[in-house]
Amino acid sequence: MLIYHPYIVHVGVSSKGRFLREQLLQEGARKLLQAAIENEVIDYIQFHKDRRDENGQRLVVRNGHLPEREVISGVGRIRLRQPRVRHRDKGRFSSAILPKYMRRSPSVDALIPALYLKGISTGDFSEA
Repeated sequence: MLIYHPYIVHVGVSSKGRFLREQLLQEGARKLLQAAIENEVIDYIQFHKDRRDENGQRLVVRNGHLPEREVISGVGRIRLRQPRVRHRDKGRFSSAILPKYMRRSPSVDALIPALYLKGISTGDFSEA
């Protein structure tokens, strides 16, 4: 008799189990990255909270989100929303976690040449 729990993914050889594990990993990675990006912006704004213009308004404020974008990671495609930061003094915020033009995580970038070389050395290529 098998007992199923809603928070436990049962490891098996079925494709359904593999799909569930992949979804779980992708969602966990998305939540982790999203929280890290949000915290990075909060810390940045807190660092600049005392900078004000002549009217007493903050010079660095949060201003919604940038359009959602997809990043390819080691666990698959992850959709992220980066908070928008507005500088009233012509400054600029640049995320260290999610740089402006990053579309693939560095781990995937490092993996592509290794896989290519493995295919060259073994002749193991498959059609895309």
